[in-house]
Amino acid sequence: MPMIRRGAQVPARWLLLACGILAMASTSRPAGAADDGIVDVHALPRLEGAVEDTSRPDNHRVIYTVPTAVTATLDATRKLLSADGWVPYVYPLDEKSTALSFKKGRQGLRVSLTQARGRPDQSAVSYTPSRIYSNVSFPDGATDLVFDETRPYLGCIAPSALDATAQFFAKDMAAIGWRKLTPETAARWPNADLGETVPNGVRVFYDHPDGDTTQFYKQKPVMLTLTRRDDGRTNVEIRVAPFALPEELQADDDMAGLPRPKPTKSARGLGSASSNKREISAAAMAELPAVRAFYHRELAARGWQEDGNAPLLPGDEVAIKISSAEETGVLRLGRKHDFTMISLTAQVKESALAARARAKKEADDRFLGDALGAAQQLIAADEARRKTQAASLSDAPLTALADSKTPVPLPENAEGVKFEGGDGRLEFSAASSVKALSSFYRTALKSSGWKEQPSVINQPNMAVMAFAKGGKSISMTVMQMGPKVNVRADGSGLVTEAAKPAAAAEVEVQAKSSEPLKPDADSQLPVPTQRSSKSLATTKVPGGEAPLRRELTASIPAPLQDVLAFYRAELSKLSWQEKTDGATVSAEHAQIDFTSPQGPAVLKLDRAKGETTVNLAQKNSDAAVKADIMPKAGQARLMLGNMGPNEASLTINKQTVKIAAGAGGPRSPKGPMLDLPPGKYQYALRMPGQPARTEALTVAAGEAWGLLVGPSGDVLPLQMY
Repeated sequence: MPMIRRGAQVPARWLLLACGILAMASTSRPAGAADDGIVDVHALPRLEGAVEDTSRPDNHRVIYTVPTAVTATLDATRKLLSADGWVPYVYPLDEKSTALSFKKGRQGLRVSLTQARGRPDQSAVSYTPSRIYSNVSFPDGATDLVFDETRPYLGCIAPSALDATAQFFAKDMAAIGWRKLTPETAARWPNADLGETVPNGVRVFYDHPDGDTTQFYKQKPVMLTLTRRDDGRTNVEIRVAPFALPEELQADDDMAGLPRPKPTKSARGLGSASSNKREISAAAMAELPAVRAFYHRELAARGWQEDGNAPLLPGDEVAIKISSAEETGVLRLGRKHDFTMISLTAQVKESALAARARAKKEADDRFLGDALGAAQQLIAADEARRKTQAASLSDAPLTALADSKTPVPLPENAEGVKFEGGDGRLEFSAASSVKALSSFYRTALKSSGWKEQPSVINQPNMAVMAFAKGGKSISMTVMQMGPKVNVRADGSGLVTEAAKPAAAAEVEVQAKSSEPLKPDADSQLPVPTQRSSKSLATTKVPGGEAPLRRELTASIPAPLQDVLAFYRAELSKLSWQEKTDGATVSAEHAQIDFTSPQGPAVLKLDRAKGETTVNLAQKNSDAAVKADIMPKAGQARLMLGNMGPNEASLTINKQTVKIAAGAGGPRSPKGPMLDLPPGKYQYALRMPGQPARTEALTVAAGEAWGLLVGPSGDVLPLQMY
């Protein structure tokens, strides 16, 4: 559009256009003008004793409390507003809602009531306006009012006879802008049949040529149906005319692996596409023939066929048996209000269940066989590698390193020494054998007055030693780690007095990010992108798809409270619900139990070295039940396996269990299982020709642990659930 220079003469046509725009603007609603379709909730009557909540002023909402219980307040509010001319109604399919809905002319009102916090003898009442987008007339004194102001829909019982009710609607519908349809005005709908008769009643069609009074959208034509009742009253229904609804429905997203049409007012599914039994129920905003045609088309496209009629249940108008190669089911359709109610169920056939079980067993056997073969190859390769590496380690006697600052001597070839005197920890590696390093420390500590306590672990690739003197102790683990041997020691005998003040005076540095913690979108469990480490472990049953348990560990350079706030926010987005019972939160530690959609979960946070460590574990209850490893209530379950060539026996909690060779493998997938009360247990493993090996295991209620005996007699504990 060309610009007009200041001071230039304006052509007449521009003046006319400007005048027109000004005229249009002068007739529009001023910015602060009242909206006739919205009630002023502050002017509505309130119950006696009402005290308004003014902490959050709102022009479109009023909240006040009254000194009565919710049940009494509900009845009193309904009577109070009815006396003021407000007509109560309920929404279709929402008849059990505790909220109240009212209509007065073309204004709507929603009233919600809740118990005042901590006060069972007080109620909080909230008034909120609602806009009547599609207004229709309510007969005076009507009962059983069901109304939806968006379509619209009205169902009620008028107190007057049929003729008087028909006269009321003829007058009032015209007064609020509805026009009775004629063959000429209905020509745009080719399928419109205005001459349809109703037994013992009348039917009239209306349209709203100017849209509704709020001008939000073009109103579809409606159908008014009146029928006589035996008690002299009249049944009333107003709904969108069937010819204005779609005749061919499109498919929405599947639910439980089953088709559903759109649009629907509500829908619910149980199960999934792989479940043995699944179902869907929905309320479709369409006529029954259109819904029937939709399912005829969609089910046929998925390989289903119709097998005749099924017995009708209350509310059914159609009930059809259906079947596919692996499933049978029933499709039920009925009418309620202006909806077509859908119920579709599917059940896997017994023959298909048996075939699935066989296929799963074969897959499990293959998986276990492959896993066993791979494990044996890895173990053999690892043994060969260890022997090769051990051959390069020296068995020569060691001498102590001069000028060592540690409480115990260091061998002369110690590398990568890490000593923490405040915590009593020592770690290093060396190119000597486990035997040489064990002999070095046994000799050195014995000469210094330390007494060695017996240990059952004393092998060529690993030795565990414990020493005591004067009320102090030292524990040492010497283990071959590749081409070197790693030595770790801890205990009160390694704590140095000089290190204590420094440790006590150490000021923790909070490496807090300058911006809020952000979730890592690629992580299966929530974890911030600002982290120094992260690991995710999952446990599965061989051949299973869903993990039995997922566990995330991470270190976050941020204060514990910030990390806790992050997890509370992120886990709530995943529909995890926090359990307040037993929760502990402090500056240094937090532990909170959750209920997740898959099963129980727990979040543990601790402070260490200026960071917050995270341990987040989630269990999958359905997977545990399917795998038959779900512990009994209040107990833990222990599953035993033996990958070795000989039978083993395990003694725990005064019970001795024989574990056959191959138990838990392809030939015998299920090994022995024990149920134990929560607690810490010492267990002993015995194998032919070997000394007994003793270890400890701590189990909690609801946990499932696996103890797998390896070919060399080592025992691997693994929390499965």
